[in-house]
Amino acid sequence: MSKRLFVGSIAWGTTDATLKSHFEQAGAVESANVIMDKMSGRSKGFGFVEMASDAEAQEAVNKLNGSDLDGRKIVVSEARPKAE
Repeated sequence: MSKRLFVGSIAWGTTDATLKSHFEQAGAVESANVIMDKMSGRSKGFGFVEMASDAEAQEAVNKLNGSDLDGRKIVVSEARPKAE
């Protein structure tokens, strides 16, 4: 079962592909999305990564939280369900 992770403090220039390749260090990545502002088309500075398993998701949190991606230290945590 896949596990969704929240990734914060992403650099403005980070793309879905860069995010995916960074997280592949920790295991199989099913999807990686940098959230974009609809009006400006610019990154909102956060995104979500879906890892293939709970174990790989935990490995990603342990290994990549605080790591450097495109010149910024990223924050990685388990994504919480969307508030109603």
